[in-house]
Amino acid sequence: MRLFTTLLGFYGATIPVTAQVAPVVSETGVTAHPFDINQVSLTSSRFMANQNRTVNYLKYVDTNRLLYNFRLNHKLSTNGATPNKGWDAPDFPFRTHMQGHFLTAWVQCYAQLGDTNCRDRATGFVAELLKCQKNNAAAGFSTGYLSGFPESEFTKLEGGTLSNGNVPYYAIHKTLAGLLDVYRWTGDANAKTVLLALAGWVDTRTSKLSYDQMQKVMKTEFGGMNEVLADIYHQTGDKKWLTAAQRFDHAAVFDPLAAKQDKLDGLHANTQVPKWIGAAREFKATGTTKYADIARNGWDFTVNAHSYAIGGNSQAEHFHAPNAVASWLSKDTAEGCNTYNMLKLTRELFTMNPTDASYFDFYERALINHMLGQQDPSTEHGHITYFTSLNPGGRRGLGPAWGGGTWSTDYDSHWCCQGTGIETNTKMQDSIYFFDDSSLYVNLFTPSKLNWKARSVTVEQSTTFPASDTTSLTVNGGGNWSMKIRIPSWTSGATIAVNGATQAITATPGSYASLSRTWKSGDIVTVKLPMKLRVVPANDNKSVAALAFGPTVLSGNYGNSNLSSNPKLDLGSVKRTGTSGLSFTGTADGKTVNIGPFYEAQGFNYAVYWAISGSLPG
Repeated sequence: MRLFTTLLGFYGATIPVTAQVAPVVSETGVTAHPFDINQVSLTSSRFMANQNRTVNYLKYVDTNRLLYNFRLNHKLSTNGATPNKGWDAPDFPFRTHMQGHFLTAWVQCYAQLGDTNCRDRATGFVAELLKCQKNNAAAGFSTGYLSGFPESEFTKLEGGTLSNGNVPYYAIHKTLAGLLDVYRWTGDANAKTVLLALAGWVDTRTSKLSYDQMQKVMKTEFGGMNEVLADIYHQTGDKKWLTAAQRFDHAAVFDPLAAKQDKLDGLHANTQVPKWIGAAREFKATGTTKYADIARNGWDFTVNAHSYAIGGNSQAEHFHAPNAVASWLSKDTAEGCNTYNMLKLTRELFTMNPTDASYFDFYERALINHMLGQQDPSTEHGHITYFTSLNPGGRRGLGPAWGGGTWSTDYDSHWCCQGTGIETNTKMQDSIYFFDDSSLYVNLFTPSKLNWKARSVTVEQSTTFPASDTTSLTVNGGGNWSMKIRIPSWTSGATIAVNGATQAITATPGSYASLSRTWKSGDIVTVKLPMKLRVVPANDNKSVAALAFGPTVLSGNYGNSNLSSNPKLDLGSVKRTGTSGLSFTGTADGKTVNIGPFYEAQGFNYAVYWAISGSLPG
């Protein structure tokens, strides 16, 4: 049911907005489903604090500055706005890639928080994009085109003469994805109009190219074009969008993965992962198993052979040889975008095989140890770091050289990782719970509240995890269904109790424990996941390892001291400070060092990987 309303946009225009619009095509090969983001809310925690800082930024940023390049390119007045710097400067090759991320983040903020300021920013922004698109004839562009750089960039791309570092389809993908999200979450008619016109431009342009020409075009990074076009198919049911999506199947990457061959060495990492997400979406549209194989194998290779202990991957934005970890601990490891995309891929794969707990073992690892600490908690606008450095004596806030080597800013950076960062921090709750016909999956242990509308059930999760090993889930509402609780691979001796009574159910590490019952309002499920110290050795050198407690990677606090090599840590010296929390001490290079959770390693130099000796205390 759609409820039509009229809003006064932030430009003073009247903007028609409707309710959420559901997709019209059911997914193939799916046995579990995520809850819509508006059915899960965060409660007080570090996750919620990250979200709040990002929402502050989303409501602060000057939208006229974000529109500057669109208006300039489409020959409209810039309304006296100040242009941005960094990756959204008027002379930056793929300017306006960031704005699609803003659209998504704004409507995620609206969907989960009901924040009409964010909704109005999104729909008002789209109304201005429509004006740009409508001025294409005057600007000399084809029908439907929309970007901050001229359409001639695509002529250069197709002719093999693009030489300025532009990745034009990458930017178009971000705009399409943002428009689609605005349409899905608000039903905004303008968003649908602009979305389908821009997608139509892509379809018209690519339909004129031969298979070989398209394969050459795809040598240049193109984001998740196959993903978003497949999503438009799911949303509309029009198969022409699926046909357009499949034109972006990159054979040079897809074929080895389909054959279960790891050929990732030397590839630009974040160029590849969105393609695999697209493959998963194409599988769910077609049922073609090759697509599922590509997505699964890409995930398997990356997680098991190309990832650091924190769940991030890549060095200098590139994959290296399989299992090469200790040899690539530098200042430019773990690009934020890569983990953002790996989490998206993990969600897609879990829905296809929800009995495999390894998916959310990885998700937990990357979310807590990489994404949570990617944001600077000392800034009210939630600025992020591009790379998460893993070199000895590394420090968060090391951006790329072109960003000044620091945290992101309000207007002077606009890196790719800043774009994915505002999305990540407005959807921290989107994977805590999933469901199928008879079950609720509890994948993550995060303070939150689920409103399971279809069953008239709410579940409220209370915990200080990962600082503690216990979480409680209070159920309100009844019915017969199963609660499937992930038992992480890092724990042993897990227990599950209902209303204080320990249940005689299997809780094997690396699996889901199934609690089936007739639920009554007020039932409380208590999950205890004992934690202990463990080492996470580098794949290529077992004497170099990270230290973890339960799911949390720990790091040494080295203040402002510089380190020339991995500190030599005596594992037997590591001791917990007190009986709770995540504070430890240890002896490294003969000196006592304070050790704590890596996601809180802010404002000082740290060590994540150590040269280890001895054994951890029993």
